[in-house]
Amino acid sequence: MGSRVLSLRVDGELLERIRQHAAKRGMSVQDYVVRTLIRDDFDERFQTSVDETERFYDAPPL
Repeated sequence: MGSRVLSLRVDGELLERIRQHAAKRGMSVQDYVVRTLIRDDFDERFQTSVDETERFYDAPPL
């Protein structure tokens, strides 16, 4: 998988908070933001899977 560039304009206070969170984990700001986005995407996909499974098993028998 290749990488691409994403440029963001971020408020100074928010960037400082992100830097602090990244530093606590020994990560760069870039790595922290990417990992956060990946985790959030996984959480969304996982919840969708759970919802679909629940709908499948709650469906009335044919």
